[in-house]
Amino acid sequence: MANSATESLTLPVLGMTCAACQRHVEEALRSAAGVESARVDLMAHRASVVFDPEMASPQALVDAIRSAGYDAVLPRSGEDAAARSEKTDLFPKAIATVAGGLIAMLLAMPLNPQMGAMDRLLMHLVPVLYSVPQDLLRWFMLISSGILAVWAGRSMYSSALRGLAHGTTNMNTLVSLGTSVAFAYSAYATLKPAPGRQVYFDAVLLILGFLLLGKELEARTKRRALNALDALNRLRPSTARRRENGAETIVPLDQVRIGDIVVVLPGERFPVDAEIVEGRTTVDESMLTGESTPQPREVGERILAGSLNYDGMVACAAQTLGESTVIGQIAHLVEQAQSSRAPMERLADRSSAVFVPVVLGLAAVTFAIWFYAGHSLQMALANTVAVLVIACPCAMGLAVPAALTVAVGRGAQLGVLFKGGEALERLTRLDAVLIDKTGTLTVGHPVLVGVRPDIGYVENDLLRMAAAVEERSNHPLAHAIVDSARARGLYWNPAENVQVTSGRGVTGVVDGQQCTLGNEAMLRENQIRLLDTISPAKPGMTRLWMAIDSVAVGCFDAKDVLREDAAEAVAKLRATGLRVIMLTGDSSSAAAPIADAAGIAEVEAELDPAAKLDRIRTLQNEGFKVAMVGDGINDAAALAQSDAGIAMGTGADLAQEAGDVLLMRAQPSAIPASIELARATVRVMQENLVWAILYNLIGIPLAMGVLYPDFHILLSPWIASAAMAMSSVSVLSNSLRLRRWAPTPSRHAVSVH
Repeated sequence: MANSATESLTLPVLGMTCAACQRHVEEALRSAAGVESARVDLMAHRASVVFDPEMASPQALVDAIRSAGYDAVLPRSGEDAAARSEKTDLFPKAIATVAGGLIAMLLAMPLNPQMGAMDRLLMHLVPVLYSVPQDLLRWFMLISSGILAVWAGRSMYSSALRGLAHGTTNMNTLVSLGTSVAFAYSAYATLKPAPGRQVYFDAVLLILGFLLLGKELEARTKRRALNALDALNRLRPSTARRRENGAETIVPLDQVRIGDIVVVLPGERFPVDAEIVEGRTTVDESMLTGESTPQPREVGERILAGSLNYDGMVACAAQTLGESTVIGQIAHLVEQAQSSRAPMERLADRSSAVFVPVVLGLAAVTFAIWFYAGHSLQMALANTVAVLVIACPCAMGLAVPAALTVAVGRGAQLGVLFKGGEALERLTRLDAVLIDKTGTLTVGHPVLVGVRPDIGYVENDLLRMAAAVEERSNHPLAHAIVDSARARGLYWNPAENVQVTSGRGVTGVVDGQQCTLGNEAMLRENQIRLLDTISPAKPGMTRLWMAIDSVAVGCFDAKDVLREDAAEAVAKLRATGLRVIMLTGDSSSAAAPIADAAGIAEVEAELDPAAKLDRIRTLQNEGFKVAMVGDGINDAAALAQSDAGIAMGTGADLAQEAGDVLLMRAQPSAIPASIELARATVRVMQENLVWAILYNLIGIPLAMGVLYPDFHILLSPWIASAAMAMSSVSVLSNSLRLRRWAPTPSRHAVSVH
């Protein structure tokens, strides 16, 4: 953990191409004075640094990155630089270089005619080509290929040279060495032509062209993988319509202050977290919470920045601004999680540290074996170049972070916020899920479940009068009555002379009649006789009596009810082999009906926070991997102790929540969805790693020529370069499958989405 004196900074890093580059930048930053920790994200090309501002400055961190042979910029200007780096000219360079390579291949055929079918066809189609002096063809290819190679591959060669100057190696080292060797031999064959000496200008250009094409495809795929975070950032408007002294003006968002009145029209997005003070509307919060159904909002209710205003003009008072808004905190958490390092990634880190030196050694061995076994120099060089360019630490370096990046973004779209790769992996190793009752399986507040009028009275009349009095109260039972009345579409005149008696109830005058609402004690204190025609309240119910002009007329029953999707969620968890246990501080009599309705067989009631903590430790000592699901406040200790803590609800400050996973929707169905997404992500990570390892285990021996003795099969350098370019694209494309991931639909319910 960073101490209070440290600061965090995210720097765009330019010039990284593979996992080796990532490791070099991390080592350079960690060795800088005052740096406490540094994480480099190869996917997003940025470095997250925690440092002591008294010992290091942001510019010193930039200088440390540059000293390692890479480039970086300070954040404000870095946004533009990062954007420019994404919009490169790779594609036209790739097309021009591949086209040049194909032309060079065509021009090279008359230099070493084999009189095969291709030569006969070419002599028939382009006879003039065979009449051009061979020296002229060689010199034309030397000059044109040299110019094209320097133009297209300058960034690769520059990166390799900077690395060499700093004593490091990376993917560009292999490519630069391979193409330089091929070009140098071809130049020698041009200067001193001899029978059997071939030129490889076509291979040089095709290697560079295919690599550039692969990098362009890789950059496009990365942008798609990162688009969830970009989509979150685009939700925040840059301006707001502020009301001052009755006049409305559009101002930049950074000029809005807490308490300012902001007007939002239909079709616009809310610029800040705010409370509605005028009007009512329906809002779309799907990009923030994953809840696809538009939600009604009216005076007194909270609105989240980034939500889309559907059908009503509202005025609202700003509550939180900028990065402190819920959407700002979500974006920060998503960015942190995407930049985190998953435990599975350590294998790739260890591999990349030695990969390039090992490949250089294998290339030297390849040359020695072929040359000293009596083969020609050009064959030895061709196989050596193939080994250099087919090796790909890029796929290994992207295997885990690519899947993690896409999964974290997809989770955010569904209202599931993972706090990092390690948290995501822990979700896949669970044996038991412990779930808090109140606020997790249940809605967490009383809901009106019954209106019991005396003979001669109508339910809606009693509910309307009760709502008129209770809308002045903040008691949970008052909210239950008012919410139920509004749900029934009832309207009422404001009550007069409302008086609240703490712990008893409330009184008021409605349409000229004295209305009393309270518990049994309040009615008895006012000498009001209870109705013996109404049966006693059932266990778990809270009863509120009502009297009009000192005569009891009925009662209201309320209780904390099971969330609609709780039973479905529990069924899904159990179907995956997980043990589900309810932990609650409520009594057994209150917990049992909820557990039965949810389908939970194991219930442990009357537990305080310390007892919940002890229960988790007991299970862990028995060898269970345990997830705790709670509200993130009362259950903070239990969430922290568990192997995977899942916090329900948005919370006032997301970043401070205990737990590894935050569920933006207070819906139990998000619990199995988060576990299912974690498992799908780890499967993709494993597939990527297996592919990256197998690619090199198969590709490098093929390039070295292991099939030549028995099958006379060799891998051409340009084919090796195409395979290398596509390996990274394959890993990224496989990771992108997670963008379309959706929870498995229940047989009895609609999929959570």
